[in-house]
Amino acid sequence: MRLVLLLLVLLVAPVYAQEPAWPTKPVRWLVPFAPGGPADVVARIVAAGLAERTGQPNPVENHPGASGNIAHAAAAKAAPDGTTLLFVVPSVITNPFYMKAAIDPFRDLAPVIHLDSASMVLVARKDFPAATTADVLSYIRANPGKATCGASGALPSVACELLRTHAGADLVMVMYKGNAPALNAVMSGEIDLLFDVVNIAAGQVKAGRVRGIASTAPRRGGLLPDLPAMAETIPDFQLVTWHGVMTAPGTPPALLERINRELNAVLEQPDVRQRFEQSGLQVTGGSPDAFAKIIRRDYDKYGAALRSAGVRPE
Repeated sequence: MRLVLLLLVLLVAPVYAQEPAWPTKPVRWLVPFAPGGPADVVARIVAAGLAERTGQPNPVENHPGASGNIAHAAAAKAAPDGTTLLFVVPSVITNPFYMKAAIDPFRDLAPVIHLDSASMVLVARKDFPAATTADVLSYIRANPGKATCGASGALPSVACELLRTHAGADLVMVMYKGNAPALNAVMSGEIDLLFDVVNIAAGQVKAGRVRGIASTAPRRGGLLPDLPAMAETIPDFQLVTWHGVMTAPGTPPALLERINRELNAVLEQPDVRQRFEQSGLQVTGGSPDAFAKIIRRDYDKYGAALRSAGVRPE
């Protein structure tokens, strides 16, 4: 009997030995945006949930600038011990097509989890003389070099490039440090067009401060259910943005899996899911490998679009 018990202990012990200890130091979150923005709010919700689950402080550090590359680079240089988590949006994969100094998302960072997904909305200033996707394309063609599209890196910039490509005429891109000042520019009439995330754009459309043209989702629905999808006019015009978490390269796989499990548990909390869904964000979750595939898919997809539009890193 003792021999049987000893064998059972020897069989079970390696399983527990493989479970990595949770970091004993605070787990800091690097957010590549200024405090108070929509992405910062999401990051803080998840960080607070992780802190509650683990009993370990999760301070949030905001490192805006260079389309997120400042925060990306800091995470890439961090110790691979699970104590630095990087909140990411698609700029982590589009930056290399715009700037030579951008970090390589495949070499310099390790994926942890895909948090959520959301569509974008093409909005226009209130008095813009176009109300549909077809009207916008016609206006750009009839006024080459006059129509303006706000951009702040990542998918808003990709969307402007795609719109210019489909119009087949020059569309002036006006760069901003973030989509918040770009949205203010549309509302004030400073620029004509902007692609913004649905959870931000919906409120301004409903309030009549901007005109909603179309969604980049595959089909109608969500926070603006009556808004047409751009795919109804341009079948391949589908852009879905996302939030995710990455960390330092070289982090042990077992530790990545542990962090991933804890974050998936945070996303399963009813109050967290409710806050995400009220903001038009679709909770996703999943494994590090699943997020790695999304990163590769979108890197290839958006890279092809940017190259065909003539974008080159500077």
